[in-house]
Amino acid sequence: MIGRISTMRESRLSNYPLRYLIPAGFILVVFFVVPTVMNFAYSFTDWSAFKQDISFNGLSNLQELFNSGVLLADIRITFIYAVLVAVFQNVFGLLLAVLFEADTRLNRLGRTLFFIPVIMSALAAGYIWQAVLKTDGVLNQMLSFVSGTDVEIQWLGSTTWTLVIIAAVHAWKWMGFSMLTYLAGLKTIDPQVIEAATIDGASHRQIFWKIKFPLLAPALTFNIATALLGSMNSFDIVQSMTAGGPGGSTEVLNLFIWRTFGKGLYAQSTTMSLVLFLLVTAVAIPVIIYLRRRENKVL
Repeated sequence: MIGRISTMRESRLSNYPLRYLIPAGFILVVFFVVPTVMNFAYSFTDWSAFKQDISFNGLSNLQELFNSGVLLADIRITFIYAVLVAVFQNVFGLLLAVLFEADTRLNRLGRTLFFIPVIMSALAAGYIWQAVLKTDGVLNQMLSFVSGTDVEIQWLGSTTWTLVIIAAVHAWKWMGFSMLTYLAGLKTIDPQVIEAATIDGASHRQIFWKIKFPLLAPALTFNIATALLGSMNSFDIVQSMTAGGPGGSTEVLNLFIWRTFGKGLYAQSTTMSLVLFLLVTAVAIPVIIYLRRRENKVL
């Protein structure tokens, strides 16, 4: 028996030789691992466009950024933005999945239409929504037509609500992806379980909350994790809609990194990249562990 297992293992290795991983591994090392390590190394230097020599300065960059207060403010904005996107994207995606669960021609059309934003350029989506939401944009023109009076609401001019609006736009772009993930989870549920619950007199609401939603735990874990991590690394939608305004109220961390690098302060920007990496790691690991434990309890 042991000899047979050994033979099968050798057969698998011969069918899938490890040398095929060398090209992909080389690309991964050159374009990801090495730049990442160099980025972390440069964050402890005084590298800038204003001097030729690069010297080690320890934690000076980090202390300077924290003392300025801008970094802490952008971290708070980034975290709030990520939570809002995760909530909006999963709520809308789940509602769409339930709405289009039945495999009909009309539902297939609806799935396609709501998936189109996923394959759009994020910059293009941001510029489109900026044109819709600006003071003389499409939305205010439609409201003016309906109300019969001039409507000049500054949708992107509030230091409180603009971040919420941008998070909703981000969620709109990716909710089609969440919808398909939830639909895949719904399709894996045994129809006999639903039929048995129906025979027992369970309502549609009870079937969803007591049977379907608990069984969607793996899809929920995946969607929340991807939404959180993706939005914490967001840049293009925020840049195209508000460029961090008004008054820096939507300046997420990636936008701050990009502006700092553009000013020639390379060491400070790499330090902020390190902070962003640590922030994403600190958020991702506990969230994923909690959601996986929840899966084990439910399933």
